[in-house]
Amino acid sequence: MKTAILVNGVPASGKSTVCRALSHRFGWLILALDTVKEPFFDHLGIGDREFNRKLGRASAQAIWSIVAEGPPGLTVIVDAWFGFQPRDVLEAHLERAGITRTVEIWCHAPAALLAERYGARLGQRHAGHPGAAFIPELQALAARAEPLRRGLLYDVDTSGPIDFDAVETWLLLALAP
Repeated sequence: MKTAILVNGVPASGKSTVCRALSHRFGWLILALDTVKEPFFDHLGIGDREFNRKLGRASAQAIWSIVAEGPPGLTVIVDAWFGFQPRDVLEAHLERAGITRTVEIWCHAPAALLAERYGARLGQRHAGHPGAAFIPELQALAARAEPLRRGLLYDVDTSGPIDFDAVETWLLLALAP
């Protein structure tokens, strides 16, 4: 049995913060869409928005290909906005990777806060990511985004301090045999 902890949410929703805390607490590997995608930008160039999306799809496929090579009993944390491609694509990736169990941690915050966070880190992020022009799109996306609701779901409002002890407790219960 392989397990994937799907840390889901739109850009700037706090996914990476949650992933790092869980990885430190449990020792599980994080496979983050941006971490896989950014070296491709370095070697293939930045391109336009469609090129960015294409690299995102390829990076998602690479993540699940890596997981497929993992041993039985593997638990991995995957950091991504899973709403960027059709659900059936994710399901096919999970099947090919041998994932038999998923739990989802849904990260969210008010659209205005997401816009503020995204804008504040523009100079710190890889140039391949969308720039300030993406902020209105992000706000609209935040208004309609929803969790996958695949497996057990934990909701994390990242607009304030995160109770990582509560997340850990829920995760231990969710993953119990």
